[in-house]
Amino acid sequence: MGASYHPLDPHNYHKPSSKNPPCFLSKPVCALLAAGFLSLALLHLLCCSPAGTQRPAFSHLLQYINNTDSFVSSVPGGDESCNYSEGRWVWSPGYARRYNATECNVKESHDCIRNGRPDTGYLDWRWQPAGGCPLPAFNAGVFLAAVRGKHVAFIGDSMARNQAQSLVCLLGAAFPSRLVHGGAGRRKHNFWRYAFPAHGVTVSFYWNPFIVKATGKSEDESVRENHVHLDTPGDGWGADADTIDVAVLGASHWLLNGAIYYNGSEAIGAHNAPAELNYTGVGYAWPLRMAYRTAVARLSSSRPRTVVLATFSPAHFEGRPSDSPTACTKMEPYEEGEKELDWICRELRGIVYDEAEAARARGAGGGATRIEVLDVTKLAAMRPDGHPSVYMHRDPFAHGVPERMYSDCLHFCLPGPVDTFNEILLQILRKRR
Repeated sequence: MGASYHPLDPHNYHKPSSKNPPCFLSKPVCALLAAGFLSLALLHLLCCSPAGTQRPAFSHLLQYINNTDSFVSSVPGGDESCNYSEGRWVWSPGYARRYNATECNVKESHDCIRNGRPDTGYLDWRWQPAGGCPLPAFNAGVFLAAVRGKHVAFIGDSMARNQAQSLVCLLGAAFPSRLVHGGAGRRKHNFWRYAFPAHGVTVSFYWNPFIVKATGKSEDESVRENHVHLDTPGDGWGADADTIDVAVLGASHWLLNGAIYYNGSEAIGAHNAPAELNYTGVGYAWPLRMAYRTAVARLSSSRPRTVVLATFSPAHFEGRPSDSPTACTKMEPYEEGEKELDWICRELRGIVYDEAEAARARGAGGGATRIEVLDVTKLAAMRPDGHPSVYMHRDPFAHGVPERMYSDCLHFCLPGPVDTFNEILLQILRKRR
């Protein structure tokens, strides 16, 4: 590692003035002035306008006032749905500073502030959907009311866990929670469940990086291959499926890495398996489709249930090796058009949409099971600044700058950009059937 490298330094972080223009009045003063002008305008219309013109003059204003709650808490599924998958990150100081990750027991490698990450600019951005459509800030009370008495389960890989832990932190910052079940030792983060007693809500995470039943490396890192049964739900969540009311499925990364795939006891092919094993290559796309189909079939129910398929959240190693301290040190989001999604991200995203549409066409659960897509690919792809990087370990430069040090450029710091996934999830759950 050359001597020119410096750890992330908040003192070197300056927001460009073009995105954070100076203002000679404080926001409270601006708000008071705006309210005053509005009041004067209303008085003018009431006192000085002919009687017959008052209602037309007020119609748009009254409509705005009557719809203020829906404006700040926009719910897709009405006359016009918001497209949260397209948009840009806008500078919003302090927006994502919502909880203390240490207090809500997140995985230590995602607790970037505890681990000494010195810059906090990654917490100062808000996702603005295209077309000016509002995405309200996460409201724990609204979320818990939307899932009152229900079991919310995240099923999948470590990105699914990243989002699940974000949700527990967002909820726990506002309402009392209780850890019902937590794993032990190195596997303590692979299955856990929290209860929110005031609303009768439970939130669970099931580690199942292929969604379906898998043995081998996903359970024991010393094993070289993964053995994946595409026709069988994962053991843990499969046994609990009938208790799940909202399921969020997230997988892709492990399927890209590869596995040997089975239908029943018969090996039907592999992806990225050692050549000497001589399996037929099946790629990653087809197994991913089959995994989603098996999962949706198991989760389909004659009673109302929501199954949410999350799209791929890309990594940002940017061509550097994962053991380089400089693998992901960008300190701002990408601008719109600055970096296009690569073809593999587009393909994986497309598979999720295809399988969601196919499940709807099949009438999952006789139509009682609602199938939704949580599309986070673009908003995640634009946030190379939100990863733990070398701050997946505590005080990584306490003894100087080593030449080799693993960087996490896949998961997001908590709090961080992944909280936005749950803002969108809340809007999906509020959507009218």
